[in-house]
Amino acid sequence: MTEREIITPTNRFRNNDKLIGIGNAFWDMSERSGLAGIVADYEAGEGFLRADASHEYIDAGHEFVNFSCCSYLDLDSHPKVVEGGIEALRRYGVLDHCIARSRVQIPAMLELENSLGELFGAHVVCSIAASTATFGLLPLIASGHLGNGERPLMIFDKNAHVSMANVKPVCADETEVVTCRHHDLDFIEDACKKYARVAYVCDGSDSLGGYAPVEELAELQDRYGLLVYYDDSHSMSAYGERGVGYVRTHSPVLDERTIVVVTLNKAFGTSGAAIVLDGYSKETLRVIERFGGALNYSQLLNTPAVGAGLASAEIHRTDELVTLQKRLYSNIALFDSLVHTEQAGSTFPIRLVPMSDSTVIEAGRRVFEAGFYVSPVFFPIVARGTAGLRVMMRAGQSEEQIRGLGKILVEVGAEQAAPLPGEAAL
Repeated sequence: MTEREIITPTNRFRNNDKLIGIGNAFWDMSERSGLAGIVADYEAGEGFLRADASHEYIDAGHEFVNFSCCSYLDLDSHPKVVEGGIEALRRYGVLDHCIARSRVQIPAMLELENSLGELFGAHVVCSIAASTATFGLLPLIASGHLGNGERPLMIFDKNAHVSMANVKPVCADETEVVTCRHHDLDFIEDACKKYARVAYVCDGSDSLGGYAPVEELAELQDRYGLLVYYDDSHSMSAYGERGVGYVRTHSPVLDERTIVVVTLNKAFGTSGAAIVLDGYSKETLRVIERFGGALNYSQLLNTPAVGAGLASAEIHRTDELVTLQKRLYSNIALFDSLVHTEQAGSTFPIRLVPMSDSTVIEAGRRVFEAGFYVSPVFFPIVARGTAGLRVMMRAGQSEEQIRGLGKILVEVGAEQAAPLPGEAAL
């Protein structure tokens, strides 16, 4: 028998052997410590979850407060949002009209897109998920079909969410792709001086805390015509007037040079995603609809998700949203008064409590036993040697819960915040 060739990977843009080989050990430790694979019932109105008997390393009935939930305004359980999903299902009489939107669609998703478009003051295209939107849009940017017609040098931020980083190989079939250090403005400007067209791909609000330098990037957009693709999912609803997010609140460049994708699953409280587009022609929008991959497959938002989205959008037009945002910011400030993190002082709802690779799982286990769940993050979620506990703040958390979490975090190694003048230490 002839000896067959063995394929050697290039690993230009990803390395599953490394990702899984190192990361799986942390995930296995997390599961054995009861920090992964949890199944729990949510006690509506009580603010805690109760573990069931399916996890071999967790006692059935163990109660805990979830500090690792992205529903920053707790709209996912808002009565109007829940009822909106039910009402839409009754109104349209179908769960999921399964056909590509470029061929036939019921008016449900168009109704949501129009509502969100009014909210953002831009054209909105909805998608089943932000990752689906990203996988559809970035290759069109790479080929120049979304932009000014030129194939750009595509610069991916080193810390860009995996939903964006995973599209690098696809974009590399259309254009040149490089990776830069986190928000490396000098690198981006040097590329703009060298290349006729440059596109920068990054998070507008990072999943590990912090915002993009939107105003500095806008200067490069004005000077060189830089196109910036933002995923601003973590600030949607939680930030800005009517909850339009950090990027659209601060960027002075809201035209075809700025593309923003936001999930509707986090603070917005429903399901799906929105692509926010300014200045694009009807013809370009048709190209997105027809050639944006799963944006056009028979995977549209189902009817209850549309109805819930319409209800949430209405809440965004009222003073209730402002009240919820203020509660969230107050809870963030309380946490910052108890535990020091690099994100302290920001309105961003995520705090990363530094731990070592060797201590992060045990620390997370002790926090969970004390009645709180925070996510241990480790490679490849973060760089090796920068593990930590990710804390997510919400409007509905009580002062007692936040103080309780702060106390146990300090006990497991978090840096205690310096008390304000006249205040006692934790």
